Amino acid sequence: MRVHPSSSDDRRPASVRADAPLGEFSHCHEGILSRLEAFADLPALIAAAARARERASEALFLFEDIVIEHHADEESELFPAVLRWAEPGEELDGVRSMIRRLTAEHRSIEKLWQKYRPAVEAAARGKAADLPKDAASELVSAYVAHATFEEEVFLPLARDILSRDDAHMAALGLSLHLRHAPRIPGYI
Repeated sequence: MRVHPSSSDDRRPASVRADAPLGEFSHCHEGILSRLEAFADLPALIAAAARARERASEALFLFEDIVIEHHADEESELFPAVLRWAEPGEELDGVRSMIRRLTAEHRSIEKLWQKYRPAVEAAARGKAADLPKDAASELVSAYVAHATFEEEVFLPLARDILSRDDAHMAALGLSLHLRHAPRIPGYI
């Protein structure tokens, strides 16, 4: 019959203790459990990544298909119409000044967009994107300030100028319609 020595009789170093292999299993379990906690976060991270791709795609559509086209409409249709029908003198000078400001803001907003566009495109494709934390707020702030001025100052004046004659407003509406009407190829 074999007798096990008591722990007080165990004079072996800790590295060669009889239960040392079991400790390795315990340490391994600790590592596995801590990594499983990180794994548990994965569904939320995947959902966040999907939302980021969706938002980036929406931003691409917004700027490429809406904002830039909107600026072109204003510059080719609205601004010339208001300039054409503004009263000579102070009103016309004010309109010119506002249009210079609005056009400069268009270029500034578009330049900001071009600066951040590559990162937004990468994010839309699910790739790593280096988009500075303040990029969105910088672009949003610039556009909000621009739209606020246009809505509160320029468009009310444009409405006053163009509504002096119903034909002026109708002409603007027609030119916008023709600008956006589908192109029908002619017969050859």
